[in-house]
Amino acid sequence: MPMDEEAVAAIYRDHGAALRRFARGAVGSDEQAEDIVQEAIVRVWRQAPEATAGLRAYLYRTVRNLIVDQHRQRSRRPRTVPAQGVDGFDRAVDAERIDELLDRVVMEEALMRLTRDHREALVAVHYRGLSVHEAALELGIPAGTVKSRCFYALKALRSALDELGVER
Repeated sequence: MPMDEEAVAAIYRDHGAALRRFARGAVGSDEQAEDIVQEAIVRVWRQAPEATAGLRAYLYRTVRNLIVDQHRQRSRRPRTVPAQGVDGFDRAVDAERIDELLDRVVMEEALMRLTRDHREALVAVHYRGLSVHEAALELGIPAGTVKSRCFYALKALRSALDELGVER
């Protein structure tokens, strides 16, 4: 039995902006991202999942699946006109890169859920490859604080990724 319209409107209001950012990062177009998010909300409305605890993860998985389906559908169609932007660069996404692109978007979304202090420490040590001592000097905090922030940032990042539907 489908959900009522108020519940669907609440889901869209609560999750729509984050889902659009996620989809926009993968498809590169505001219009396509909006279409994908609306389709995901319609699917939730039609299927009316019982448990709302994992709703956000379910929505992200649905959006991801729609992006992949859309990409596969486009790649099966023959191209009659080259997909080039105004500047002459190819705008099409290769099939091999779709998962890499989606992983990047999901990771950026998860990192944005961390506090600024945790995110800065984690990015400095784990993404930029700085040692704890180098990160401490750059951030202007003690090395022990960098270690502590990285520890708690990783825990929060795992939780955010779980919420986004990333499976370990």
